[in-house]
Amino acid sequence: MENIKHDSTDNPAKAAGRPKAADVEARAQDLLRISGELFLKNGYTKTSLESIARAARVAVRTIYVKFGGKTGLLAAVMAAKRDRFYNMQALETDTRPFRVIVHEFATQFHGMINSPEAVELQRFILAEAPSNPELAEAYWNGGPRLTREMLARFFARPDIRAQLRPDLPFDLLPGFLLTCIMGDFTTCFVFARARRQVEDDRPDMERRLELFFRSVLPPE
Repeated sequence: MENIKHDSTDNPAKAAGRPKAADVEARAQDLLRISGELFLKNGYTKTSLESIARAARVAVRTIYVKFGGKTGLLAAVMAAKRDRFYNMQALETDTRPFRVIVHEFATQFHGMINSPEAVELQRFILAEAPSNPELAEAYWNGGPRLTREMLARFFARPDIRAQLRPDLPFDLLPGFLLTCIMGDFTTCFVFARARRQVEDDRPDMERRLELFFRSVLPPE
């Protein structure tokens, strides 16, 4: 029999090869962006994986494989938004003075929670979470839990504890710091206007942060 050599062009899939890493990352980011937009527009419960898949031009199976379903996708959306705002050294290894580290974290966290996307996300979470435990768990795991665990590791550092009052309830410090940064967060959900502009609230945030420092640092 005649040996027939097949050119790579005879098999388009083989010729195309595997997508480049940059293309895969771009598609993943596009999926997260579209998912976030649909969650904000329609809410979590009314946003189906099928609608996300159509808008992002991916298969529903792809979402399950990458994220495990809708809850995992929401957690990934939140983590991506969170990572965009945190542009600072890792709290676990940052060796700058305590005040400098905390002030930088507070400024970035304050900007994140006051962003329009974050406010709208928190609004629909609060509206739907009481009747949807799955949503509540996805929200907690995708954002608040990660932030509190990061702060807990920071406050557990021996060099950081050496700078603080020894009688502090260290397990309460992450929540205390976040409360001082956020202020009276109830107003986000009571009034039609989500929040004052970030710049308008920043002076009050600085005062609340100073209150935190005075509470945790020993007298000079």
